[in-house]
Amino acid sequence: MTPLSPPGASPAPGVPPYTSATFSSPLASMSSSGYASSPMSAASQSFSGPFAPLSPPSVPSLGPPSGPPPAAAAAVLSAPPVGPPTSTFSMSAGYDITRGHGGRTPQTPLMPTFSNPSPMPGVVSNPMMQQPLMSGGIDAGSPITFPEEPEDPRVTVDTGAGGGIWGFFKGVAGNPMVKQVLDRTKHSVESMITTLDPGMAPYIRSGGDVDIVVTSDKEVKVEAVREAFQEVFGMAMVTGEPGQSNIAPQPVGYAAGVKGAQERIDSLRRTGVIHEKQPVVSVENFIAELFPDKWFDIGCLILEDPGLGVRLEMFTQATPLALEYVQQAQSLTPPDYSLRWSGLLVTVGEVLERNMPNVSHTDWHQAVTGMSRRQMIQSTARALAGMYKQKLPGGAH
Repeated sequence: MTPLSPPGASPAPGVPPYTSATFSSPLASMSSSGYASSPMSAASQSFSGPFAPLSPPSVPSLGPPSGPPPAAAAAVLSAPPVGPPTSTFSMSAGYDITRGHGGRTPQTPLMPTFSNPSPMPGVVSNPMMQQPLMSGGIDAGSPITFPEEPEDPRVTVDTGAGGGIWGFFKGVAGNPMVKQVLDRTKHSVESMITTLDPGMAPYIRSGGDVDIVVTSDKEVKVEAVREAFQEVFGMAMVTGEPGQSNIAPQPVGYAAGVKGAQERIDSLRRTGVIHEKQPVVSVENFIAELFPDKWFDIGCLILEDPGLGVRLEMFTQATPLALEYVQQAQSLTPPDYSLRWSGLLVTVGEVLERNMPNVSHTDWHQAVTGMSRRQMIQSTARALAGMYKQKLPGGAH
């Protein structure tokens, strides 16, 4: 019975008897040469097993040691490992990390490459130098590809727009929906400003392609025409220049009212205040007897644009006048007045100012009807601007 067989054990029938295999370790020779014994020397013992004899791996025999003395060698062999175990694993560019993942890229980051210098025999490594060295970056030749999201064909990129914030605004401003929102916002802001401060309206809405000159420097006429055109066109430049009517201060009849408005336009063109093709609006008030002893005050508005060959005439609403006021104006006009053919020397407004307290001759309409002259001119000028807009190329600006 071999030393490894338990007591009372006998080989089973039909099984070949145990055979002994002897393993020899190079450390055994080292022990016999005076080196310190090692636990690996136990491998030199003989044992037998139920399997076929195994041939030990061929290990080259070590010659006589020529290194340090036995005491130093024992210290080197008995030194415990320092630092965590390291590996020489490295990932090459040809390694497919999607293997075993169904062709999908695993959800873990790429593993870095670690390298550990091979220790030299007989030299104790510095624990501070055994930290793993990580090579930064990713191999440019890696076959790993990531899926790209397809571009939305509905989104168009304006390559002509400049970069930066101005290019962004230029691209956004071209969107019709964004433009509509911006227009509404602009209109809301302008409405708020003009409500809080009505005097800001002429400055906010001045400009654009429409340039109108009013043949008067009186604000009651200029502001009425300006607000009307800016309401119709959005933006319009409206200014006033005083023009001479060359007729009586109080025109009588439709013909006198139209001639007075036209004379104001012609006087500005003759003196060179406005050029020949300048669009202009002229306002002239007159009185007329529409029925026997029924007199009314009416305003005539003429728009003339020689550049487009446009001429429009409109009249304000008729404001009734008491007969006695007209008769007083007639009595105050001399019979030999040179302009008697066109009207009266004294206006109806001046007569009302003398007879009614707290009434101005420039705006007596408010006291008589509750509606100011400016509002009457503005409502008619708005209709005039609408007709003019239809005459422009394209029908609108």
